[in-house]
Amino acid sequence: MEQWQRVSLILCIFGFLKEFRPSEPFVFQFLTGPWHNVTVEQVVQDVFPIGTYSYVAQLVVVFLITDYFRYKPLIIVAGLAGTLVWSMFVWTTSLRALQVMELFYGTYMAAEIAYWTYIYAKVDRKHYQKVTSHIRSATQAGRFLAATASQTLIYYEITDYLGLNYIALGAQLATTVWAFLLPPVPESMYFHRHQKVMDEEKDLEPHERISATSTCARASTLLWFHFKSAYTNFTVIRYSIWYSLAVCFYYQITSYVQALWSAIGGSDTVLWNGAVEAILTLMGSLVALLAGFVPLEWLRINATLLGLATIAALQGLGLLIATVTSSLMVSYVGYTVFGILHAFAITLVSSEIAKHISDDSFALIFGINTMVGLISQTLLTVAIVDSDGWFALDVRGQFTVYAFGFLSVGVVFVVFLLLELCRGKTHQSAGQGI
Repeated sequence: MEQWQRVSLILCIFGFLKEFRPSEPFVFQFLTGPWHNVTVEQVVQDVFPIGTYSYVAQLVVVFLITDYFRYKPLIIVAGLAGTLVWSMFVWTTSLRALQVMELFYGTYMAAEIAYWTYIYAKVDRKHYQKVTSHIRSATQAGRFLAATASQTLIYYEITDYLGLNYIALGAQLATTVWAFLLPPVPESMYFHRHQKVMDEEKDLEPHERISATSTCARASTLLWFHFKSAYTNFTVIRYSIWYSLAVCFYYQITSYVQALWSAIGGSDTVLWNGAVEAILTLMGSLVALLAGFVPLEWLRINATLLGLATIAALQGLGLLIATVTSSLMVSYVGYTVFGILHAFAITLVSSEIAKHISDDSFALIFGINTMVGLISQTLLTVAIVDSDGWFALDVRGQFTVYAFGFLSVGVVFVVFLLLELCRGKTHQSAGQGI
């Protein structure tokens, strides 16, 4: 087995264990059950928002120190944070403890960026596609098996919601131990580039090369160069807008959808949350794979903009149906349609962004896009979810906003399409005039 294959295998096992969290499909039912002294309103308005704020506050700092400390220490931190989070899930009961737990959950989520950027620093560029495919498959497998296990264990009453959290805690402990087996990274993208930075500086302006005299100066110069080269490209900007808004709404929806299902189904309804998440994970993996086989002629800018506008409209429609219905099964279907479309579109958009940026800037650009999405999610949380926010809507009101948000994204991309068509006609007329 070659070195890159060994690294890929170790990363795959880590990703599988990290995503094996059978408690997540029923986390809302667990928090509002007899194990904690909190109400439904407190969970929605006073607990979950803390995780959003913590995540966005730590993401920028974590990204920079991840590169500086060369990935592995932050991957270990992710494992430790996960262990602490699920320990607090099972051994604490108060509202204040759950809010503290959400702070560490933000660390757990933010440190995940170290895992996804580690591969680009440790594996040769020619193996990027294969290793990325391996890791995504492993994480999806972990989510699928976790969701399937949770539904099976709950349906047959083998354990309760607390038992699911003990299983998740065991997986996080195993994740932490396994993280220590990852080989260290001698170089990184920005702070420890060595010879690579000299090659990169060939593309910089003379005044930029002069400023890059120390490690931090070199890193700052290269960061600015990658940022500027990406975000002066209007194609990257348009796809980044989609990516950031998709991240914003997806994280928000997946965080609160269990509260919506509880409101629709009631406390005595048999919930199929685990089965829905398992189906969505499996279907999402398949459509993400199919996204890699979309014909090139379908990826021309006009066709892509039209496709993204249509997908956004369908996602908004699916969410609206999932929100206004009184049938839990119809809500499950609407959410599943939304999730499948998200998996397809985000894969397609990610590949289109990657085509127009430098290979070494993947982590930076996708990190910035994610950060913009999380800042947008924070503003959305403050506006309509937080108990001290502007509106503090109930869960159906929140999801109505999310549905119309996606419809608005569709309108924005229709405008982009119209602008592109007008620009094409202008160029055609100019050509004929010549």
